[in-house]
Amino acid sequence: MRPGVFELHVNGQFREVALRSSDTLLHALRDLGLTGAKPGCENGDCGACTVLLDGVPVHACLTLGVEAVEHSVTTAEGLVDSPIRQAFIDNWAIQCGYCTPGFVVVCHALVTQCKEPADEQIKEWLQPNLCRCTGYQEIKDAVYAVLRHSAQAMQGGDQKSAQ
Repeated sequence: MRPGVFELHVNGQFREVALRSSDTLLHALRDLGLTGAKPGCENGDCGACTVLLDGVPVHACLTLGVEAVEHSVTTAEGLVDSPIRQAFIDNWAIQCGYCTPGFVVVCHALVTQCKEPADEQIKEWLQPNLCRCTGYQEIKDAVYAVLRHSAQAMQGGDQKSAQ
């Protein structure tokens, strides 16, 4: 089957990519030069390829590229200015780095969608992603750091509006 040219909305920009109906979103993104999503297991077990599709974490190795047409895709490269990215650095949540982009993406979604998650909820969100180098504690610390910072910013805003 010959590829068709499709337009994907990735990290706030429209990009054209040649896709066959069987091409995964992972390979489409890598063809666009976006290498943050990693080809780990390529069967949905490791989470190294995690991206956001309309704000929801998905494994790009299990998502067809054509499924992303008319949707918004956010990769690790699109989260350069995200507080979770800096929190990973500050909390030493990076070891070899292979799984890190997938964790950054899923943790960004977590702190964006859940303002006060319980420990069990954080564990549930992290479960689809595997890391063989850390004990996950540093990753959890990064999540807590962003949540604390957000809560402090909200309290500061509440105090200013009350004055």
